[in-house]
Amino acid sequence: MKNVRKIIKIDEELCDGCGLCVPDCAEGSLKIIDGKARLVADKLCDGLGACLGACPQGALQIIEREADEFDEEAVEEYLAAEKKKAAPATAPKAMDCGCASTHIQSFAPISSCQAANVPKNLGDGAASALNHWPIQIRLVPPTAPFLQNANLLIAADCTAVAARSFQEKYLDGKAVMMGCPKFDDAEMYVDRFAEILKNCNLNSITVLIMEVPCCSSMNVIVRRAIEKSKVTIPVEQVTLSVRGEEIERKKW
Repeated sequence: MKNVRKIIKIDEELCDGCGLCVPDCAEGSLKIIDGKARLVADKLCDGLGACLGACPQGALQIIEREADEFDEEAVEEYLAAEKKKAAPATAPKAMDCGCASTHIQSFAPISSCQAANVPKNLGDGAASALNHWPIQIRLVPPTAPFLQNANLLIAADCTAVAARSFQEKYLDGKAVMMGCPKFDDAEMYVDRFAEILKNCNLNSITVLIMEVPCCSSMNVIVRRAIEKSKVTIPVEQVTLSVRGEEIERKKW
């Protein structure tokens, strides 16, 4: 049933798709779709505007228009379905196509002798500092053995391309999980990191992001995960310029 009521409106011209509004919507009514914040369904929005303060561009406002009534049962069903989609399999296995992206693998670190023979310039023969697989946030289950007692690097995808010394400076000695806070499911990220924090006894977290506004939502995701897990852990945020230069380093 439709009635005139308060509901969110998104100015697509102002919205840059940063995703900061998504975690602030407890009902899950906002998603980043095609690079813009979108209202998933009118019935999922309560019209209270909890997301308004999160938007750095002022693209959100509460208006009155004809819309479906807010439906709490629909919200619960929707959130349950989203959580089910985001939940990792209990026993990760290869996809039907034969892709091994979900096979959990840990690699032995290179020996001191091997390290001494690694070329100083990152040529084709250089050994990788990556010590496990997979690395994408959505593919790494909270039960992955390489996460136990790890120093975790949470890196925005673009950082690996922007930073010439990504492996030596940021990856070496850490487990890594990579993703895009703008285009991926922020709520799934929050749940995934919260489970890891509760179960893996991490030593530290490093959040590596780009200077662009949309990347800052990775900080919001990690903060929410820490709050949800109720785990105290040292966090260092490192921000890179679009040319790969380190422009900020701070601890939470």
